[in-house]
Amino acid sequence: MIQENIHPSAFKITREDRQLALGQQARLIWFTGLSGSGKSTLANATEQALHRKGFHTYLLDGDNIRTGLNQDLGFSKADRIENIRRIAAVSQLMMDAGLIVISAFISPFISDREMIRDLVGKEHFLEIHVDCPLKVCEERDVKGLYQKARKGLIKDFTGIDSPYEAPENPFLVIKTAEVTAEMAVGQLMKALDKKIKL
Repeated sequence: MIQENIHPSAFKITREDRQLALGQQARLIWFTGLSGSGKSTLANATEQALHRKGFHTYLLDGDNIRTGLNQDLGFSKADRIENIRRIAAVSQLMMDAGLIVISAFISPFISDREMIRDLVGKEHFLEIHVDCPLKVCEERDVKGLYQKARKGLIKDFTGIDSPYEAPENPFLVIKTAEVTAEMAVGQLMKALDKKIKL
């Protein structure tokens, strides 16, 4: 809720002006999936592919955000919801600048992702489900997080003692246990073609 004495400014240069200057449509490409599913790998590869084609992008990633903007938040359900809310707000500002924003977050709850969709606009929100079996994610576990969660050292860990709610109608599903990162990015770039060009 906007406080009574706060009055946001109406700027003369609009998102549409910035999009025209950049030659692209601002979008939020939101990668969601279990830890270890390949979200960050795909997000990085997607940004590189877009950059090579001359698009203007910015990548937001979970651990990076938590060492800066959201370093005051823990991992309780309330803090995780606030984490996603702040990321959505930052994404919206970047989209107002005309950028294609790429976000890689577990974001396990449908309600949180619906909040993002409502905030940035359904037509601007491209939800990518990075679908990977829990067993494969645990085998990858480069950070050792699943092992700690199994031992009870990390509580409310998604996929172990906290649920992951898969998207019901995502823009794209990428099964990272079945395709290479290169193939996945190829699929995504083809799907994005009409969504990001003016």
